[in-house]
Amino acid sequence: MENLIQLVNKIQRACTALGDHGEESAMPTLWDALPSIAVVGGQTILDAAGNYEQMRIDVTIVVSSGKSSVLESVVGKDFLPRGSGIVTRRPLVLQLHKIDEGREYAEFMHLPRKKFTDFAAVRQEIADETDRETGRNKGISSVPIHLSIYSPHVVNLTLVDLPGLTKVAVEGQPDSIVQDIENMVRSFIEKPNCIILAISPANQDLATSDAIKISREVDPKGERTFGVLTKIDLMDKGTDATEVSEHSLDTLNKEFGLILEGKAYKLNFPWIGVVNRSQADINKQVDMIAARKRENEYFANTPEYRHLASRMGSVHLGKVLSKHLETVIKSRIPGLQSLINKTIIELETELNRIGKPIAADTGGKLYTIMEICRTFDQIFKDHLDGIRSGGEKIYQVFDNQFPASLKRLQFDKHLSMDNVRKLITEADGYQPHLIAPEQGYRRLIESCLVLIRGPAEAAVDAVHGILKDLIQKSMSETIELKQYPTLKVELGSAAVDSLERMREESKKATLLLVDMEYGYLTVEFFRKLPQDAEKGGNPTHSLFDRYNDAYLRRIATTVLSYVNMVCATLRNTIPKSVVYCQVREAKRSLLDHFFTELGKKEGKQLAALLNEDPAIMQRRTSLARRLELYRSAQSEIEAVAWERKSIVFDMDEGSRSLLSDDRLMLLGLEEENGIEYSAGNRTPCLSHAKRALYHMSYTPMTFPHDTIRCDE
Repeated sequence: MENLIQLVNKIQRACTALGDHGEESAMPTLWDALPSIAVVGGQTILDAAGNYEQMRIDVTIVVSSGKSSVLESVVGKDFLPRGSGIVTRRPLVLQLHKIDEGREYAEFMHLPRKKFTDFAAVRQEIADETDRETGRNKGISSVPIHLSIYSPHVVNLTLVDLPGLTKVAVEGQPDSIVQDIENMVRSFIEKPNCIILAISPANQDLATSDAIKISREVDPKGERTFGVLTKIDLMDKGTDATEVSEHSLDTLNKEFGLILEGKAYKLNFPWIGVVNRSQADINKQVDMIAARKRENEYFANTPEYRHLASRMGSVHLGKVLSKHLETVIKSRIPGLQSLINKTIIELETELNRIGKPIAADTGGKLYTIMEICRTFDQIFKDHLDGIRSGGEKIYQVFDNQFPASLKRLQFDKHLSMDNVRKLITEADGYQPHLIAPEQGYRRLIESCLVLIRGPAEAAVDAVHGILKDLIQKSMSETIELKQYPTLKVELGSAAVDSLERMREESKKATLLLVDMEYGYLTVEFFRKLPQDAEKGGNPTHSLFDRYNDAYLRRIATTVLSYVNMVCATLRNTIPKSVVYCQVREAKRSLLDHFFTELGKKEGKQLAALLNEDPAIMQRRTSLARRLELYRSAQSEIEAVAWERKSIVFDMDEGSRSLLSDDRLMLLGLEEENGIEYSAGNRTPCLSHAKRALYHMSYTPMTFPHDTIRCDE
């Protein structure tokens, strides 16, 4: 079971190394899911007469709860900074490792290659590391310090020493320090995986204990709280912590009746009393081992506490916490595995979404840019081909907008009697036409067909606008471009420039189609018309009166019929020209010019194009480090969960398994009288264990005929 605490120790250290220490963040946090023990204590403000602070007073005395002394008693070493005011200003993750033999030493995570055998140096390093993070202005920080202590005299245990709750700010600290510390402590202990070690001095009013008060706020049923009474030996002579009046609060000692027996201020776990070294003992550098011995003697020899001596003292406290932490970790392993597996998938998905980091070499940068451009180009083509939406708008231009614009052309107004007469007479010049006004026809037709140029150009511009919109849409859908804003701008500009060139070519081709129609008329249309019997009218009339209205109306009708025929033709040919010159060309060579220019760029210029958004770079780095943390945690948990052990099922001995307790738990089994049962089911479950073994990759073993092979 000890390896379970070591497992959490490893993961906690990895969390801190990778910046995950439970702070509010958009990143998933593993720290909050890990079981831990938070040590909470406070300081009581007394007036000069020794009364509890009820109002503003001029002279105050700060009384500590003895939190640091408790931790040092559990460790058996004097290693924590001491002083007035707020000494602990950063969380201290204290990991205790029991070793079989050898010299005691300590290691800091921020100094991984340095072993401290002088614990006075450990105390100084804690103070120095605190100042490095918070400065010397007595500020606080939620970034923890990791300290591991290896000793034959400790139990495997992890504690988080939090800044002590206080009521006043010392000189040099902001007025908000009191609330800041409370918020930090609360952020740790309000998590359901946190075990609270609430330390209160027995010679002060427990009703005013900050540690008990804040613990009850976050754990009202006391299901996660261990209560520790310190300074029992400093109570007034003749006062007994097991005898109190239930309702009187007149004196300090009367508040503690029956607490140690669990009959007042009840918690789910028994209260534990400790006797720490006094300040005089600390000044005299009394050995911690001697202090432990004196503590045991105090409880054993004091009549009022003799019957509780077996469950009092710092040694007992360490053992109780170690055992309970093991139990909590054991119960949390399945949920922790599920959380880790789920988070790994989420992190991998997010990393794939924001893309890979930039290549270091020039060839790699060029390849990256080309791949991103090809992805964009394919998305653009998908829009045109109907795989994605947007391309259908081009057809709407040809099917609705262009025909409607042709219908809006006022050919009939252009072919009024006065205008027809005017153009025909002008076309005849000084020599009137002999048979039919051919030049007049040509001028009338040309003047009408010229009007079609406007709708033709409008169709080109409309398709150009749609293609530009599709470029913007395609860039927004190209996830890789979000990494590189400079490349996105350059690529968008190059694509729009290509569309501009294509639009100019399309306009030329489209207007040529219109010009062709009035440059060469369709003779067959006119040959099919009935011949004019009047042969041109009465020559005795004046020039302006040569043609009657019926004849001019017939000319206008003929011209309008021809123009409508041409419009019908252009309604089909202009879309073909537009598609060929713009849509098809955009699909074929939208980025050709950009690729040509790209090949001429040097490494620095390519790097400039891949000048990634710093926020995305930082997030990718954070995600990658967090993913590394979760994968490491996954491997560590699997290594503990499936520790290789020899397992034999002996049918003659009631299918006895050699699975350890933690292995049984991880397999979902319980053990009673040597037989494994499924958790919640009292039917022997040999088959469950067999199935579990099948997935554990054990080397096939040879068994007698009356045993079951592990590789079945």
